[in-house]
Amino acid sequence: MHLRSLTAAALAAATALTLAACGSDSSTDNAGDQDQGDSSEVADVSGAQSAVEGTVLDQPFDKPDLVLTDTEGERYDFAEETDGHATLLYFGYTHCPDICPLTMSNIAVAATTLTEEQRQDLRVVFVTTDPERDTPASLRSWLDAQDPDFTGLTGDFDTIQRAARSLGVHIEPSYEEDNGDIVSTHGTQVIAFLPTDDKAHVIYTEGVTAETFERDIPKLLEGELP
Repeated sequence: MHLRSLTAAALAAATALTLAACGSDSSTDNAGDQDQGDSSEVADVSGAQSAVEGTVLDQPFDKPDLVLTDTEGERYDFAEETDGHATLLYFGYTHCPDICPLTMSNIAVAATTLTEEQRQDLRVVFVTTDPERDTPASLRSWLDAQDPDFTGLTGDFDTIQRAARSLGVHIEPSYEEDNGDIVSTHGTQVIAFLPTDDKAHVIYTEGVTAETFERDIPKLLEGELP
């Protein structure tokens, strides 16, 4: 057993340590911060956990009551659409400079090692924390660069925030600073639900590698803890 057990009290502390504050720098004052005239992205991550293994919850989370809009513009009921499937859920946004694309890329790399049957059974859901900028079309384009099978969801921020909080994931609305930077704060946890009871049993933080997902996902698909 590679996984660590996490009590409810420890989860609250862990949540506080898995936050990414990401800003979009639109200024041109700092040489090297601009990318061919476009806005560049900088991230300031403090105190994030560097664990390379998943963490088992001693009290699994129920799936949130989360109904949003998918990248086809259709209604998507998270609990209904993922019922009976191993599911990885992540809250992030497409303008994120590093943590979000790295996390999704690690999952995508692991997914390439699955059989076709396993890939059909797995659900990977990315919920934007920046719905004002992440439209269904932009989400689809961004996710296609990761894995076309991944599901992207957008919608009302308050609905997204309530769902995230119910899973111990902290997110805040994006805001613009005086210098034009757009800052978004979001938890970096990947929440893993088992197909056997549709509850979240494992949390992965940002230090988890593609190799960990590659090892763990086949077991999750079988309803087993890694």
